[in-house]
Amino acid sequence: MKLEEAKRIFEIEVEEFLEWKHRPHKHNFFEIVYVDQGNGYQCINKHEFAYQVGNVFLLPPLDCHSFRIVEKSRFYFIRFTDHYFLHDRSMTDYKDWFDKMSYILANYNKVPGDIIGSTRERAFIAQTIQFIHQEYLQADVYSDAIIMGAMVSILNILARNIEKNYVQQANDLDGRFGEVLRYINTNISDPASLRITELADRFGISPTYFSEYFKKHAGLSLGEYITKSKLKLVETKILHTDLSLKEIAHQLRFTDSSHLSKTFKNTYGMTIKEYKLNNRRVSI
Repeated sequence: MKLEEAKRIFEIEVEEFLEWKHRPHKHNFFEIVYVDQGNGYQCINKHEFAYQVGNVFLLPPLDCHSFRIVEKSRFYFIRFTDHYFLHDRSMTDYKDWFDKMSYILANYNKVPGDIIGSTRERAFIAQTIQFIHQEYLQADVYSDAIIMGAMVSILNILARNIEKNYVQQANDLDGRFGEVLRYINTNISDPASLRITELADRFGISPTYFSEYFKKHAGLSLGEYITKSKLKLVETKILHTDLSLKEIAHQLRFTDSSHLSKTFKNTYGMTIKEYKLNNRRVSI
C-alpha cells in the first residue's frame, strides 16, 4: 500500500476521470472531495459508498480510498496537513479550534460517507470550494488569508454534520443517550463534569441506575468509555500535532506521561512510538 504525501501543506486540484487508474492508497494529509460531475462508488477502508453530483467527503489521514467510476466524473480535491493552520500565525485560536475538531475526527469513522444534512449547507460548501479554487489560482497577496477563512467555515460545517450524525445514532438507542455522549466527549478533560452524580443530575437519571443505564447503551462501563474516548484523542494528537506526551497527558488529565503511555499500551498492545511508526510507514 502506497502512502501518498502532499507536495505542499495546502493544495487544490480539479480532475476528471472516465476510469480510476490509481491504486487504492493512503495519505498523510486531510482531503475534502467534492463531486462536481458524474456518479459511481467511493471505497473508504474497504467499504463502498455511492456518490453523485453534490456529494462531499472528508477523508482523514491514513484512510484507504479509491473510486469506481460509473459515469465520467469531475472532482475537486482539497488536500491539507494540520500544519496548514499552524503555518498561519494570525490564527491564534488554532489550538482551541483543533481540540474541538479532534473529537469530531476521532468519531468520523462511525459515520463515514457523505454526511451533509441540509441543501443549504451543501450549496454553501459547493460554492465555497469553487471560490477557493479560483482564489488558489489567482494567488495574490490576500489569497492565503481568504482561503484560510473559507476553509475554517467548511470544516466547521463538516464537523457539525459529523457530530449531528454521530449523536443521532446514539439517540436512536435512547432519546437522550446521544446528548450524554456529546456532553462526555466535549468535557473529556474535566473530571469533575464526568462524575456519575454530575451526569445523573444533568440528564435526570437516578445516580444508582446511571452506571447500569450507560453500560446498557454503550456496551462498556463509563470509566472504560472515558478512557477509550481519551485515547482516541491521543491518537489524533500524536499523529497531527507536535505536542509532547507530557503536554497531551496534561491536557487529557492523565496523571503524567508514564500513566498515558502505560494506558495506551495496555489498550492497544503497542507503545505510542510503535503506533506512530505503524501509521506513518510507507509500504510497497
